[in-house]
Amino acid sequence: MEDKDMQVVGKCFGSTVVGPRGQIVIPVEARKELGMDVGTRLLTFKLFPAGGLVFVKVEAVEEFVNIMTQHVNEFTKLVRKFRTENLENEANRD
Repeated sequence: MEDKDMQVVGKCFGSTVVGPRGQIVIPVEARKELGMDVGTRLLTFKLFPAGGLVFVKVEAVEEFVNIMTQHVNEFTKLVRKFRTENLENEANRD
């Protein structure tokens, strides 16, 4: 039985070959599922020491950075609040 709520960690769409000009073809199923069309910008990352590559849509990286920035901002507020409370507690002890 398949759990529809489980997120897929990885999925293999097949294989591709590097052409004579260094180009690769992204399988059509991957392009459709990930909403890639002509002109889609991808960032390329080295993943494995032995030579793995990962391609990520620029929009996905931007979204990730925005989410992380929001969490960092929330964390910063908590740290400032904690620091202020500690200073107030120390002042009240004196």
